[in-house]
Amino acid sequence: MSNQQKVAIITGASQGIGEALVRAYRDRNYRVVATSRSIKASSDTGVHAVDGDIADPKTAERVVREALEHFGRIDTLVNNAGVFLAKPFIEFTQQDFDHNMSVNVAGFFHITQRVAAEMLKQGSGHIVNITTSLVNQPIAGVPAALASLTKGGLSSVTQELAIEFAKTGVRVNAVSPGIIKTPMHSPETHEALSGLHPVGRMGEIRDIVDAVLYLETANFVTGEILHVDGGQNAGRW
Repeated sequence: MSNQQKVAIITGASQGIGEALVRAYRDRNYRVVATSRSIKASSDTGVHAVDGDIADPKTAERVVREALEHFGRIDTLVNNAGVFLAKPFIEFTQQDFDHNMSVNVAGFFHITQRVAAEMLKQGSGHIVNITTSLVNQPIAGVPAALASLTKGGLSSVTQELAIEFAKTGVRVNAVSPGIIKTPMHSPETHEALSGLHPVGRMGEIRDIVDAVLYLETANFVTGEILHVDGGQNAGRW
């Protein structure tokens, strides 16, 4: 295959938003490296699956190495893999802390550092981080300190890296979702979760995919944290 065809790496790609992003990038003729713990091999020759724990630097090394071996370049990284746990702050355990830090922070760090090195050599690229609007607009009754600690870090580093890479041709942006209808939310919770958004409904997976694709084509946009949250970030209601 020609190395001129663009290539996207998508983490957390086995279900929900990640799975939809794989399809969306393929629809735009990108080749895709899809990674998660439970990813299955694809019959689509334009999709290369890499299974593994994103928190492990060895997984990051494999993903980048195999992306270059199979497709010859890396144009986009979507850091979609993440975990979320809501409970009172004093009830978080060491295991909770370690898991959130490993997936949300170490998982971002290892893959992004390696991908960024390749993008800087190439002189172009786009990194998109998936965070959450709870980090700067907490909601009473949704205690999420570990999300604020870890995903808040992603929001901050998005802007830092956007400035660090600004003159290199590498853009860095983030999408900040509200609560989205994914397999992690059972249908019986949807009514209550809808009430946590000013617009009175949950978001759809398509809403996040559309936001990522907008940023993908918005060449003058970097350092943006795009809130796709039904008005959560606009203020208290």
